[in-house]
Amino acid sequence: MGRKEIEALIAVLQQQLALEREGVVVGTWEIAYSREREAFLFDKCEAAGYCAERPSVISLTGAVIDRGGPILDDD
Repeated sequence: MGRKEIEALIAVLQQQLALEREGVVVGTWEIAYSREREAFLFDKCEAAGYCAERPSVISLTGAVIDRGGPILDDD
């Protein structure tokens, strides 16, 4: 990541912390940057193996592209 992306990440984290209710980044174990999507991926999988939750995705502007959540329904 370059300076622009790091500054955007800081802004995204501050925005999420300022929310009155829990934001979409709580529970994150790993943060990745996708150059293709120009977005941050907040991975909630503790280990690099099986995961039942897709990552939250937030753009450089702070827009939530995908809130993340369960991959499979419990039904």
